[in-house]
Amino acid sequence: MAGPGTSPKKLDAHEFATAYKHTLFHALDSIDLGNVGKAIEILAEARANSRTVFLCGNGGSAATASHFSVDLSKGASFQRESRFRVYALTDSLPIITAYCNDVGYESIFVEQLKNLARPGDVLVTISASGNSPNVLRAAEYANSIGCKTIALTGGDGGKLGAMAQLQIRVAEPHMGRIEDSHMAICHMISFYFMERT
Repeated sequence: MAGPGTSPKKLDAHEFATAYKHTLFHALDSIDLGNVGKAIEILAEARANSRTVFLCGNGGSAATASHFSVDLSKGASFQRESRFRVYALTDSLPIITAYCNDVGYESIFVEQLKNLARPGDVLVTISASGNSPNVLRAAEYANSIGCKTIALTGGDGGKLGAMAQLQIRVAEPHMGRIEDSHMAICHMISFYFMERT
């Protein structure tokens, strides 16, 4: 322990990696696997009924949304009789920049949903804070037209956690470990369809 007037010991690279790994395990342990199972059931129903699954998030969560889209639309669909209809709202840069420039960043997902979403479709939102205005607007609109809404959140879940019909929350304040855990959740879901159905 550091004494008065001394700085706490800095972790070297190996010690930092070890500490990060241990805290990541703690973050993963906070995931409600029952809710992951419910998300799988919602997506299985969407696939069975040819509903569209929409995905969105910002920054690292945008990358996770795009990755999840690939896993569902290729990995869980290729050479299978039942296939997913998946659309990552993060993937059309021209549409996103047009709305950013002409309307506002908060509109980039909801305006796409207004063109594409129908009652019974599914919106999966990914937000570590749970408070991104563009994600909140998308979830609000999806709820209003009868879509099913799933939120991957972190920390206390933010406004999004309360708004979504199903929340999968990582009870962890650290952004990196929330994002790591969100990717693990997406893999739990997508690899269920790749390996079990």
